[in-house]
Amino acid sequence: MPATHIRRWKTLALTTSAVLVGLTLPTMTATPASATTTAYDSTYYKNAVGKTGSTLKSSLHTIISSQTKISYSAVWNALMVTDQDPNNSSNVILLYSGVSRAKSLNGGDVGDWNREHTWAKSHGDFGEVTGPGTDLHHLRPADVQVNSIRGNKDFDNGGSTVTNGGGSLTDSDSFEPRDADKGDVARMILYMAVRYDGGDGFADLEPNEKVNNGSNPYIGKLSVLKEWSDEDPPSAFEEKRNQVIYDTYQHNRNPFIDHPEWVDAIW
Repeated sequence: MPATHIRRWKTLALTTSAVLVGLTLPTMTATPASATTTAYDSTYYKNAVGKTGSTLKSSLHTIISSQTKISYSAVWNALMVTDQDPNNSSNVILLYSGVSRAKSLNGGDVGDWNREHTWAKSHGDFGEVTGPGTDLHHLRPADVQVNSIRGNKDFDNGGSTVTNGGGSLTDSDSFEPRDADKGDVARMILYMAVRYDGGDGFADLEPNEKVNNGSNPYIGKLSVLKEWSDEDPPSAFEEKRNQVIYDTYQHNRNPFIDHPEWVDAIW
C-alpha cells in the first residue's frame, strides 16, 4: 500500500500572520511552501533532509538517479496506469486540458492523446532515448493538438487561449498551462534539472530566466516555475502518480512532490 504522507504545516501564529500580510499587501507573490515530513524521510531521503542549496541538489541527484529505466514504447502502457482517471478506469487524464479520454485513443491522430515531454526533448537534444527521453516523471498524456501547440516552447505567463486547452495560454515563445497543472509542470521540470546533471552521458539540464532556449539544455522561466509550484501545491492525483512510478516502474521519486519546499531551498 502507498505510504501515508504526513504533512506538518506552519504554526497557527505564522498562518494567521501570513493571512494578515496577504490582506495588507494583496499583490504579494505566493508564499513559499511550508516544511513537510514524509514517511520516506528516515529512509529514501535520509541523506538529503536538513540540507539546502547545491548540497541538497547534489544529495537529491544521487538519491533519484538510482532508477529502473523503461523503453519509449513501454511508456504508452505506463501512462495508462500512472495517469488513470480516478473516476473512470478506462480513461486517462490529459495534461494541460484536464480532459478525461479513453486509454485506447493513444496515437497521433486528431482526437488521440500522445506522450508529452514536459521538458521538451529538443532542449538538450535527448530525443526519445532511454533515460531522459523515457522518464515517467516528466512524461504525461496530452491531447495531440494541444501538445503540438505547446511544441518545445518554454514556460511563462501570458498569451492567447489554446483551443481545447482547458484554459492554457500560449504566445510565440512560451506556454502557460491551465492553473490546475501549473505546479505539476514546475515540479516535473525541476525534477529533470536535478536528475540529469550531465554526469551520465546526457546534457546538464537546468532552468533559467529565458524563453527561446531552442536546443540548449535549458528551460525557462525559473522564477515563474517557482511561483507556479507555490500557487499550485501537489494534488492527490500528483502524489498518487509519484507513488505508482516509485512502486511499479522506475523506483525513484520526484522529491518536489514529497517536499515542495525544497524548490525554494535549492533555487
